[in-house]
Amino acid sequence: MASCQPCSQSEDQSPQPSSSGYPLEAVVDEESPGPSAPWVDPCPVPQSPGRKRRRDESDEETASGTEDIWVVETLCGLKMKLKRQRVSSVLPEHHEVFNRLLEDPVIRRFLAWDKNFRVSDKYLLSMVIAYFSRAGLFSWQHQRIHFFIALYLANDMEEDNQAPKQAIFSFLYGKNRSQRPLFHKLRFQFIRSMGWKTRVSREECEEIQAFDPELWVWGRNRTLVP
Repeated sequence: MASCQPCSQSEDQSPQPSSSGYPLEAVVDEESPGPSAPWVDPCPVPQSPGRKRRRDESDEETASGTEDIWVVETLCGLKMKLKRQRVSSVLPEHHEVFNRLLEDPVIRRFLAWDKNFRVSDKYLLSMVIAYFSRAGLFSWQHQRIHFFIALYLANDMEEDNQAPKQAIFSFLYGKNRSQRPLFHKLRFQFIRSMGWKTRVSREECEEIQAFDPELWVWGRNRTLVP
């Protein structure tokens, strides 16, 4: 009688036919996220804006910066059990870029200024890291303006009103509106560099936070503000 054994083969290897000539039967099992690895969408398509996605809603769709792959978990006779792993594009270097920018004095002042976390709570800041991972820039290319562009985009995706985005402009430029067209031009270039992949799931945000759970910005929980 055949015994069931875990399979250590790589997920990229195709299942081989059995010696008896009968095809293996695949049993699908959806599991938890796997390790991070880079991924590029070969055919990026702009997403329609649609309704703002609330953070307390479950994300049934795969986030734009992740891809599902199937790996062989066990072989049992002619049956093969598969499980689905989610591969994220976020790498340690993207966390390092984010941590470096947190030391920027202007960004520090901005985070201190946003006392109620209306513009920069932990989920919006997680999205900044996700966007860094999708933009395709070298680590040294990420500057202060990219932090604010990514944060502006995160608010644009998640918030229903214009106040948070206007707050970013007010902090950066005050009442001077002459710099806003350049900001929007850079924002468009940034989105295009991401292949228009702007959706970030709550699950991906929590995975990003779990990489360094003691990082001080993850304590910016809007629900705990009096």
